[in-house]
Amino acid sequence: MINFRSKCGLLLALFLCWAQLSSAQTMQTPEQFLGYKLGDQFTFHSRLVDYVTHLAAQNPAKMRLQTYGKTYENRPLLLATISSPANMQRLEEIRTNNLKNAGLMPGQPTGGKQPAIVWLSYNIHGNESVSSEAVLQVLHDLLDPNNAQTQKWLENTVVILDPCVNPDGRERYAQWYNRVRNQQPNASPWAWEHNEPWPGGRPNHYYFDLNRDWAWQTQIESKQRGVVYNQWMPQLHADFHEQGVDNPYYFAPSAKPYHDAITKWQREFQNVMGEYNRKYFDKNNWLYFTRESFDLFYPSYGDTWPTYQGAIAMTYEQGGSGRAGVVIQKSDGDSLTLGQRIAHHYTASLATVEAMSDKHDQVVKEFKKFFSESQTKPFGTYRSYVFKMKGEEGRLRDFTDYLDRQQIKYGYASSSGSAKGFNYQNGKTESVKYEAGDLVISSYQPKSTLLNVLFDPNARLEDSVTYDITAWALPYAYGLKGAAFTSRVSMKDAKPATAVTNTVTNGAYAYLAHWNGMQDMKFLAALLKAKIRVRYSEVPFVLNNETYAPGSLIITRTGNENLGTAFDQRVTKAADSLGIKVTASTTGFVTSGGDFGSSKIRYIKAPRVALLTGEGVSPYGFGEIWHFFEQQLGYPVTVLGNDYFGNVPLHEFDVLILPTGNYGRILEERNLNKVKDWVRAGGRLIALENAANFLADKPDFSLKKKAADSTAAKKAPTEADLKKYANRERESISEEVQGSVFRVALDNTHPLAFGYGSIYNALVRTNSLPHFMKDGWNVGVVKEPTSASGFVGANVTDKLENSLVLGVQEMGRGQVVYLLDNPLFRGFWQGGKLMFGNAVFMVGQ
Repeated sequence: MINFRSKCGLLLALFLCWAQLSSAQTMQTPEQFLGYKLGDQFTFHSRLVDYVTHLAAQNPAKMRLQTYGKTYENRPLLLATISSPANMQRLEEIRTNNLKNAGLMPGQPTGGKQPAIVWLSYNIHGNESVSSEAVLQVLHDLLDPNNAQTQKWLENTVVILDPCVNPDGRERYAQWYNRVRNQQPNASPWAWEHNEPWPGGRPNHYYFDLNRDWAWQTQIESKQRGVVYNQWMPQLHADFHEQGVDNPYYFAPSAKPYHDAITKWQREFQNVMGEYNRKYFDKNNWLYFTRESFDLFYPSYGDTWPTYQGAIAMTYEQGGSGRAGVVIQKSDGDSLTLGQRIAHHYTASLATVEAMSDKHDQVVKEFKKFFSESQTKPFGTYRSYVFKMKGEEGRLRDFTDYLDRQQIKYGYASSSGSAKGFNYQNGKTESVKYEAGDLVISSYQPKSTLLNVLFDPNARLEDSVTYDITAWALPYAYGLKGAAFTSRVSMKDAKPATAVTNTVTNGAYAYLAHWNGMQDMKFLAALLKAKIRVRYSEVPFVLNNETYAPGSLIITRTGNENLGTAFDQRVTKAADSLGIKVTASTTGFVTSGGDFGSSKIRYIKAPRVALLTGEGVSPYGFGEIWHFFEQQLGYPVTVLGNDYFGNVPLHEFDVLILPTGNYGRILEERNLNKVKDWVRAGGRLIALENAANFLADKPDFSLKKKAADSTAAKKAPTEADLKKYANRERESISEEVQGSVFRVALDNTHPLAFGYGSIYNALVRTNSLPHFMKDGWNVGVVKEPTSASGFVGANVTDKLENSLVLGVQEMGRGQVVYLLDNPLFRGFWQGGKLMFGNAVFMVGQ
C-alpha cells in the first residue's frame, strides 16, 4: 500500500515530467522569439527582458527570475537562477546552507548535498554588448530538457545569471548602432557604424565604469547587486567582457600580479578553468591567450572582489567591443562577426558551468575551508584596526555604512589603551593610543580577507606591471585617524550613544556647526537650497569652551529674519536629518577669534554652478562630478554642452567646473578669453587634472609646467642606456605612478583646505605635476615625494619633488582653482570630497 507521502512524491514526479515535456514544446529559441538570428543585429534591452521573462514563464520548475533593482534610467536589473527541479525545490535551503558554511549565518547546514553556486555576469560595459546576446542562448540551452549535458550539470550546480549588468550603457550603444548601421553591414573600420560617438556606451548613466565599482559600490547598480551577491556568496564568479578588435579570446589563468591574499587553491583552480575552456577552443581551432594583461590585484573588479570573498573569479575577454558592430575587418584582413563573438562567449559560459559541476564537491569543501580559516587564522599582518570616534562622527557614519554593505563586522573599544601599530596618519609603526568607544574592526571574522585587502596600507606587488591603481587603503580614502595593530583590541558590540537630536532654542542668536566631512557639506547644501543664509569663519574661534576650526558654519538669525519663528525649527530639523550636531549661541561674542560681525566671518553666497561636458571632456571625469552633485550632495548643477558653450551667458553662473579632458578645441582663443573675462569679473573657475594642465603656461594663468631635464637630455648615451626590447613594458613603468597615495602638505588656513589637518592623502596618478606658483596660493604641495602606499617608478621621485597638487590663483575679482589630483576619483575617495566642496562653496566668498 502506497502511503500519502509516497503518493505526493509520485504526483510531483509526474508533474515535473509533464512540465519538462510542456516546456520542450512551448519554449522558443532566441531566433524564434526575437524574429532574427542571434548575431544579425543587437537586441534592445527591453526585448532581452521579454525573452528572459518568456523563459521563466515556460520553465517554472527550473528557473526563477527576480528583479533585484533598477538603473538610474529606470531599467530593470534581472537575475535568472537556474538549476535542476530537485535543487530548485530546496533553493532557499541551498542558499542558507551556503551562508552557514561561510559563517555569515548562524547554525549548521541541513538537508542533502550542497551544489556549487555559479554566478555569471554579462555586459557590465555597455558597448561590450556581445555577452548579452550570448547569454540568451546560454539560458535557453541550460533550460532545454533535450540537452542531456546541461541537465546533468544542473544537478550539481545552481547557476545565477545576470543577463545585463549595465542596461543604460548597453541601450545607449544598441540604439546608436542599430540607427547608423548600413542595411548591409559595412566591415570597413572607417565606416560610421564602427566609430561610436562621445561618450560611448561603455559606462552607466553617470559615466562610471561599473567594472571598477564592485568593491566601492558608489553606483546604484553596484549597491543593489552587492546586496543580492551577499545573499548568495557564490563559489564562482565569471565576468564577460570584450577587448580590442584584433585580440584573440582571453580566459584564465590570469596574469600576475596575484594578490598575496589569493589562496593556493584559488590559484590552482584558475588553471582548472583554463583546461575546460581550452578543450573547446582547441576543438574549434579558435585562437586564445592566457596569463597576460588581466591580473588579480586591484580589489574592485568582477574577478577580484569575489576572489577576496572566497570565490573562484575570472574575466573572459572577447575581441570586438564597441568598434566591432555586426562585422568588422581586422588588421590581418580577416573579418570578425558578431556571430563568432557570440559563439566564443557562449562556449566559455557552458565550459564554466561544466567545470563547476564536475568539481562541485571539492569547490564547496574549499569554500567552507576559506571562511573557517578567515575566522581562526586570518590572512595578513594586522589583527585589529582602531579609528578615532570623538570628533570624527561624520566620517565614521559614512564609513560604517560602507562596512555594513560589505558585511564587515565591527565594534567599539571597551576601554582606553595603547599598542604598537601602523599609524595611518604618519606612516610610522609606533605606540598608538586609543580611547574607549573608538571604532574597532577585528580580523577574526568571515570577511577578514576582504577586510585586510581593503585596509592594507601597502599591498605587496609580486609583479610591478599591473592593470590598475596600486593603492586604495580605506583609511586613506576616508581620511580616518587610526591605526592597524598586530594584536587584538578588546571591543564590545554596543555602540556608544552618538545619535544626534538637536534642541530647538527659540530666539537663538545663531547656530554653529563644525566643518570636517561630507555630512557637513550636505548640511550646508540643504540650508542654501532652502534659502537659509549661512556664514563661515576663516579663523578658529572659541565659544563656551568649545573650539571651532576655520570653515565652521555660523547660521545667524540676522539675515534670516524672513523665516520668523520658523528659523530655529528649520535649522535644527535640517541638522537632525543628517545627524549633524548644531550648537545654539545666545551671543555673537566669542572668547577668542572673530566675533560674528567680524571681517573674518564670511557670508556664503549660494553658488550657481555650471559643469562643462561634451566631446573632448573625459566622460568619467565629467560623470564623477555630475554624480557628486546629483546623487551625493543633492545640490543643483547646470550641465553645459561644449558645442554651444561660446553662446552661454557666463554671468548667470558663479562657478564653472572643467573636468579632466582635452581642451584644445573647446577652449580655443575666443572661448578662453571669454572665460578669463568672466573670472576677472568675479567668477570661480575650477579646473581638474588635464584641464588644469591645459591652462598651464597660458597667458594670465599662474600655473607653470616643469621643463624637461635639459642636462639629462643633452647627456650622451652610454652602454648603461642600452635596453632590451623584451623588457620594454617593464622598463617603461619606471617613469610611472600607478595610482599611489602621497602625503600632500596643506596650508589649511586657506579656504580650499578647511576641515583638514596639515596633511592630505592624495591618490596621485600622474608623474607630471607643475611647479609651485609664484603668483598664487600653493594650498597643497609635494615637497619631498614619499609614497605612503602603492607603486612608484624608480625615476618618478625627482619629477614630483616640489610640485603643486592643489592651488588657487586670484584673477581680478575672481579665482582659478587648480586640482591637479582628482578628489572625486571613481567616487570612492571619500577624503577628497570636502576639498572639492571647499572649491565650490568656500573659495572666493
